[in-house]
Amino acid sequence: MAWFKRQDKGILTKTEDKKEVPDGLWYKTPSGSIIHMRELKNNSYVCPDDDYHVRIGSKEYFEILFDNNKFTELDPDLSSGDPLKFADTKKYPDRINATQKKSGLKDAVRSATGKMNGIDLVVACMDFSFIGGSMGSVVGEKIARAIDYSLKNKIPFLMISKSGGARMMEAGFSLMQMAKTSAKLALLSEAKIPYISLLTDPTTGGVTASYAMLGDFNIAEPGALIGFAGPRVIRETIGKDLPKGFQSAEFVLEHGFLDFIVDRRQLKSRLTMLLKMLD
Repeated sequence: MAWFKRQDKGILTKTEDKKEVPDGLWYKTPSGSIIHMRELKNNSYVCPDDDYHVRIGSKEYFEILFDNNKFTELDPDLSSGDPLKFADTKKYPDRINATQKKSGLKDAVRSATGKMNGIDLVVACMDFSFIGGSMGSVVGEKIARAIDYSLKNKIPFLMISKSGGARMMEAGFSLMQMAKTSAKLALLSEAKIPYISLLTDPTTGGVTASYAMLGDFNIAEPGALIGFAGPRVIRETIGKDLPKGFQSAEFVLEHGFLDFIVDRRQLKSRLTMLLKMLD
């Protein structure tokens, strides 16, 4: 029975022959579920064990929504300047440049047009990896231009929000994007062109207070954080404990601020069905 006995109790593999497991092959959800990244991607970045929706950006949403991942990007080269030149924003251009190099993005939103199950669609999608998805002048301008494209070509518009709010380094320029995008959406409404707003995790601050909540249909992904101010600020302001699940998509839906919650794996089919009903 010698084959059941290990003859050499030392380490059998030489150090130089050992292979390291590459980083980024596995993903662990907050609940502890572990999934291979290839399986996660094939499941629209939703963990099958607990339905946790992993935060993704414009690249992944475009892959999910556009047929064969074919689309034409709108205004891809717009980049933020430093219009205020305040003393405390002197490093802002450096941060923009560093973030652009690290993320491969020009700013916190990308817009594109293509077909979704054969239906023409304009999509503007925010990227949280770019300074927390903050809304600056470039974000507002790109969304406004995407809406103009929808108006000109009479194509439905989908806004995918994922943001920490206004970009304070641009102060008033940032806050004015709330009014600017809201006015553009009013033109879209007058033209009776559908606008669908998808709120993902997290959607907060000035984004929630403007275009994210102005859709003909406001929808959200499961478990998304949706709100204006943070829970701590609200708790200190009103002096009361907040309800369980406060600011979750499910809580917001229950209180009438969302039309429905959609699993990302059914996002493309649900949007297609909705737009066909509106046609």
